[in-house]
Amino acid sequence: MSFDPSQLTALATVLRLGSFEAAARALHVTPSAISQRIKALEESIGAALVIRASPCSATPTGARLARHAADVALLDAALLRELSLPAPPARLRIAINADSLATWFLPALSGQDLLYDIVLDDEAHSAAWLRRGEVSAAITAHARAVQGCDATPLGHLRYLATCAPGFYARHFAQGLTRAAFAHAPMLQFNEKDMHQHDWLQARCGEALSPPVHRVPSSQGFVDAARLGLGWGLNPEPLVRKALAEGTLIAMAPEAPRDVPLYWQVNRLVSGAIRELSDAVRAAARALR
Repeated sequence: MSFDPSQLTALATVLRLGSFEAAARALHVTPSAISQRIKALEESIGAALVIRASPCSATPTGARLARHAADVALLDAALLRELSLPAPPARLRIAINADSLATWFLPALSGQDLLYDIVLDDEAHSAAWLRRGEVSAAITAHARAVQGCDATPLGHLRYLATCAPGFYARHFAQGLTRAAFAHAPMLQFNEKDMHQHDWLQARCGEALSPPVHRVPSSQGFVDAARLGLGWGLNPEPLVRKALAEGTLIAMAPEAPRDVPLYWQVNRLVSGAIRELSDAVRAAARALR
């Protein structure tokens, strides 16, 4: 069977904007027309595609079809540009870790004829977005490509254990001991963030469960360390200035944590976003 492009566009727009009314405004039609297109698509598929709530969300089948619509739009736009015909910017959904977004990734997005939907997730988990078909590209920590994708190594992002000088004096006066780490407050981005726990286990030879502040912001993480809330692993590019000024100290500069990064792209659209992939590799090289 083939899909009606207007129905796919209606579905993708409803899911992106969260309501039939917003989709109608964006597509310059009535909400009734959007509803009819979604209903016709659901009847042809034989499954519900949209969970009609506030905001609207996708069923698994709806999410897969919306991703297909986005991929087709990317391919169509690339073909039009190749034929030197005017093409509206297509939309690309990318999963990326917050620290890459905060340190090196944004310059790669500039100058591309694309619109972006960026979802944040830990690099150890972002490949799952590709596996579910919810994004077309992702920054991951996995060298093994997701099925149907290509994986390109980007080098690594270096993390340093940092804290404020006063925090160090208060909690680590006797050095970086197991007992000190067990009691000193630690920073954690969210429940998926295992950087600090893994670094601690490698250093102390056992798993520890210190008290934790959760700070889901890359810059907020740096600020929390600088203000003495706790210690944490921060990307070296984000703390370079604070280390030079002495508002943060590197607790164990001889023991950085290097996190490998890979650019994974759905093979179906890899040709359509080749220029972006080149820019991502160049931005990653500039970080080294």
